[in-house]
Amino acid sequence: MNPVLIAILVIAVLAIITLIRSVRIVPQARAGVVERLGRYTRTQGAGVAVLVPFIDRLRPLIDLREQVVSFPPQPVITSDNLTVAIDSVIYFQVTDPRSATYEIQNYIQAVEQLTITTLRNVVGALNLEQTLTSRDSINTQLRGVLDEATGPWGIRVARVEIKAIEPPASIRDAMEKQMRADRDKRAIILAAEGQRESAIKTAEGQKAAQILSAEGSKAAVILAAEADRQSRILRAEGDRAARYLTSQGQAKAIETTFGAIHAAKPDPALLAYQYLQTLPQIAQGDANKMWIVPSEFSKALEGLAGLAGGSNGSGGATPSWLAATSTGGPAADGGPARSAEGPSDASHPAEPIDTAGWFDSNLPPAATLPEAADFRASDRDPDSLEARSGLAPDSDASAFPAVPPLPEVPPLPPAD
Repeated sequence: MNPVLIAILVIAVLAIITLIRSVRIVPQARAGVVERLGRYTRTQGAGVAVLVPFIDRLRPLIDLREQVVSFPPQPVITSDNLTVAIDSVIYFQVTDPRSATYEIQNYIQAVEQLTITTLRNVVGALNLEQTLTSRDSINTQLRGVLDEATGPWGIRVARVEIKAIEPPASIRDAMEKQMRADRDKRAIILAAEGQRESAIKTAEGQKAAQILSAEGSKAAVILAAEADRQSRILRAEGDRAARYLTSQGQAKAIETTFGAIHAAKPDPALLAYQYLQTLPQIAQGDANKMWIVPSEFSKALEGLAGLAGGSNGSGGATPSWLAATSTGGPAADGGPARSAEGPSDASHPAEPIDTAGWFDSNLPPAATLPEAADFRASDRDPDSLEARSGLAPDSDASAFPAVPPLPEVPPLPPAD
């Protein structure tokens, strides 16, 4: 092979290698540190980087985006000597590639170790309950310490988050029991408060029911008393009218009977016979063990003997109870007076008895009486007002419905 051709090929290969090492392309959000003969020259940003062959050197590219690093759970001892496992996450970003390259050997490992030590310092000053309830405070303290420590490394810590805090199993069981006891306590308290409210409402309802029942009983008693009063007034009026009419009827009956007897001039035999018929009625009754014969009994027997044709033993004298004269009857109304011993006058017959006014009551109607105008007048006397002075306004007697006035009693129809 031609030595010249071989030399040309070697030179071409060297030229290609030199070109490849002289031109480098840096992607977006990446940065590289350029060293010339082992010394820092510049920081190469995104784009085409031209290097001097065999003199300049581009170190591995550094990612400028915000990175997320999750650390495994770390055992941390709290101030009350309890070991908890804390899992954390860190968000950071490289702001100075030169410092991240020359100030720290491995910035990711350095951030991890710094986070663990700072976390132990912060949590070590807290007890278990504060650790479980103070995550925001722990995150803020961690971020402040890490950001201050990683500043010289060209790293900015954006935020630190605690993913999980795992206490020991025995502590979790104790916490669950405590939470269950708290819930049971709240449930018992709520149940007791509910029973208390229910008892209060029930007592208030019973109180209101008793008050309403008492007011209803009072109203019923008042209305019953007023009704009884009204009925007594009406019954008294009826009894008075009935007694008046009965008295008038009895007076008329006695007067008519007496007049009729003296007008008919019954003989002594008939009266004696009627007198004897009345004697068994006097002896009637289980309690009558003996009865007294009146003095007129012998005279009645003498009358009967005279009816049979015998002498009456008195010389024919008329008994005193047959010699009485009538003060009423037809003769008392303007007709001719007739003696009990004189004969009856056929030219002056007995006049008919006028019964038109027998059943007329001269009493005023019950509706026109002063008692019927105001049945509640007794409620305004001093004793009633003093008895109701302590009652509520709604339980006053004036709240009850007014009693309607008594209807007028129509007069009795005239007797036919």
